[in-house]
This record gives sequence, C-alpha cells and structure tokens, in this order.
Amino acid sequence: MAGFQPANYQTKAHLRGYSELGLDGLTLKLLWILRALPMRRIPFVILWLAVLVAVSAGAPAAHAAKTRGRASSAADLRSSHNNLRTSHNNIRSSHNKQKAAAHKVKRARTRSRRAVGRVRPAVLRRRYRAQPAIESEAAETESTDQLPAVEEASLKTTRVAMPLPLVGSHESLARQNDKTEADNLERIEDEDDLSDRIARKMLVPVPASAALTVNGNLPENHRYCRPWTARFLADLARVHAAQFHRPLEVSSAVRTVEYQKRLMETNGNAAAAEGDVASPHLTGATIDIAKQGLSRQEVGWMRSRLLALEQAGKIDVEEEFQQSCFHITVYKSYVPPLPAGKAGQPGAGPQKTGQGRAGQRKAGQPKTAPQTPDTPAEIASRGR
Repeated sequence: MAGFQPANYQTKAHLRGYSELGLDGLTLKLLWILRALPMRRIPFVILWLAVLVAVSAGAPAAHAAKTRGRASSAADLRSSHNNLRTSHNNIRSSHNKQKAAAHKVKRARTRSRRAVGRVRPAVLRRRYRAQPAIESEAAETESTDQLPAVEEASLKTTRVAMPLPLVGSHESLARQNDKTEADNLERIEDEDDLSDRIARKMLVPVPASAALTVNGNLPENHRYCRPWTARFLADLARVHAAQFHRPLEVSSAVRTVEYQKRLMETNGNAAAAEGDVASPHLTGATIDIAKQGLSRQEVGWMRSRLLALEQAGKIDVEEEFQQSCFHITVYKSYVPPLPAGKAGQPGAGPQKTGQGRAGQRKAGQPKTAPQTPDTPAEIASRGR
C-alpha cells in the first residue's frame, strides 16, 4: 500500500452557488424562497376559502331552521289559544243549556201551580146590581146564621178580572155622617163617655176569633164597636176564612173626639173630629180592616163583596192606601129588625137605653178606668 494515495473527492460538487454566496447566488436564493412561499400559501388559502364557503352555506340553513322553529312555536301557541277558546265556548254552551233547562223546569212548575189554582174549587163573588138579591141574602144570613149561598167555580171558568179599588170621596164621608145621624148615633167625646157606653152595652167587643184578629197596638177599651158592626165583622170573617183559610185583622175601631184630634196632629189623612164630615169612627159604627198581608185574590174578593153590600145600602166603604186598609161604616139596616115578640132573642138590634154621656150613668154603677190610647207614632198609623 505504499505509495497509495487516498481519494479526495466530494459526494456533491461544491457548486459555486453553494460554496460562494455572491450576488447571483443571493438572487437565486431569494427567487427560490419567493417561489416556495406561494406554493405553501395556496393550500391555506384554499382551506380558508372552503371554510368560508361552508360557513356561508350553513348560515342560511340555520337561519331557516331558526325561522321554522319560531314559526312552529307561534303556530303551537296559536293552536293552544284556539283550543282554550274552544274549551271556554264549550263550557259556556253547556252552562247556557243547563240554564235553559232550569228555566224550562221553572216555567213548567209555574204553569202547573197556576193550573192547580184554576182547578181548585173557588168561590166567585160578583157585583150585585139588583137590590132585592142583596136583601134576600142578608135576610137568609140573619135567619139561618149560616154561610150565604156561594157559586162554585167551574173547571172551565176563565180568570176573573181584578175589581177596581173602592176609592172614597168627600160625598161618601158626608153620606156616612148623614146616615149615622139618621140612626141616632152620637159622637163619643172622651174616654169617660166611651167607658159609659161600654158599661151600658151600647158598644160591644170586636168579635175576635180564629177568623178575625185585632191589631195588638189597639188599646183594650178601643176594641169596641156597635152591635150590628160586630155582626158584620163576624159574617165577613167567617166567609173569608171558609174561602181563604186565613183570618182578617181589625186595625181600628171606636174612637173618641179627643183621640181624633190628637190623630189629626200626626196623620194628615185623618178626617175631622167635628163638623159635617167628621170621622164616623167617633160613633163606633166604623171599623178598619187591614189590607197588609192579603193576597191579590183576597183583595179582589173583598172589593167585590164590599161593593155589593155598599150598593145594597148596608155599608159605605173607602179603600185607603196610605194606611192600607178598608174603611167600612156599617149601618143598622145590615141587621133587619126582628118582630116585637123576638126582640129579646140573640141577634136582635140593641135596645136604646139612652143617648147621654157619662153623667147619665146609673147611680152606684162603677166607672171603668180609661186607658191611654196610644203613643203618637201608633196614632199616626190610624186611618180616617
């Protein structure tokens, strides 16, 4: 191996551009770098373009989906509201049907009650226009002491019209004064005069019974009237109770002049205590029957019956509305006089024992203590 020379070589030629970095080398190097940069940037640009395309493509879809979601939510809300409204309408319709059914049942019951009222036997009272018919009825009542003949209603009878009110007048009040004077009835002056007439049986108690009551505010010594007035009350109350099964109420009876003067101070509807048109209550022949509590049928029945008796000349009646009562003056002719041989029998008219006042009382006869009539408020509720 002597004299062997190792090879001196390079695997890669040392080019000038690599070995020596001159101006040309630098230019080539820069061009190479500039060429490499666009080649590496293109994939990134493409990638960003792809991302932008994907995002731009997905945005309308998301917006459409969001819009569809909103639309579906609004539709669901509208549908729910419509369902609620339909349910409310159904409930209201059901309520209206139930109300209509209840109204039909109520009308059916009302009709059935009216039908029962028509079918139930009733007594029809007509306005008697013939004088002999009333006199014969009064005579029969006096003789038999039974209910007067009545006419039963037919099942086919139509409804009777309501009689007109029995309105009073100045002429009626003057006629009542004239007739009571013709019957020789004096006006009761004070409580002593009243007690004297009660003691001499010129006044009798109001015939209270199950068919006739007396207002509790009326003083005990003012619950008196003339015997024929008491007879009238008993007859009227008996027939009324047989018809309606309820009692009548007497709200006022005999009064004194002294009492009537106090009444005039508190009640503008009260009649005078003196003169030609004084209150007939002062004679004891007049009573008031309360209308309060009477049904429409009862008021109509009272009007018809009282009008018939008034047309027959047995009574005079005025229907008062401020005190709500029937003001009735009964005359002696209501009870026909009995023959001389029967004068002492029950039902006969009172024997005239004198027209005097308390000073004409028999010697030794006890004097009943007068009672205080009423308080001013109770006096104000009295009628004429």
